[in-house]
Amino acid sequence: MLRPAFAFLALAGVLAAGSALAQTPPPPAPAAPHAPPPAPPYGRPVTLAEARIAAAAAEAEARKQGWSMVIVVVEPSGALVLSEKMDGAQYGSNDVARRKAETAANFRRPTSYFQEAVKGGTLNSIFTGALAIEGGELLIVDNRIVGAIGVSGGSGAQDGQVARVAAATLK
Repeated sequence: MLRPAFAFLALAGVLAAGSALAQTPPPPAPAAPHAPPPAPPYGRPVTLAEARIAAAAAEAEARKQGWSMVIVVVEPSGALVLSEKMDGAQYGSNDVARRKAETAANFRRPTSYFQEAVKGGTLNSIFTGALAIEGGELLIVDNRIVGAIGVSGGSGAQDGQVARVAAATLK
């Protein structure tokens, strides 16, 4: 009596497997996102004079727009070179501006790169300590990273605008 039951179960298993094989295959996995362009290599550390030039450009842009901001310049290693808090800037922006500058320097790309990655659903960058908020930009001289600038006090877009103006002064 066990033989017919066993045969029935074996036949049912074969039929189930056959129908599973006849189903439509799953869609292909989505293509991997494009790798970021290669980052420029590190160079010498930004000088205090260069940091002052970049910070002055950032401050001028912020004043022109009527924004009070914190401006931080770091070396390629993330070591602090200059920190400036404009009158009226919120206290929380001190740490945020520093972290934006450190993120840009440590990962060799603007913080807007990480912000866009998070918007796209990729959270890996924030687990590494990167600050995914626009406003951190690389300072590049002779096609090498000499440091980074971080700006905080406005919206991410405002911070980014001020940081990009500052970074453009050292080309």
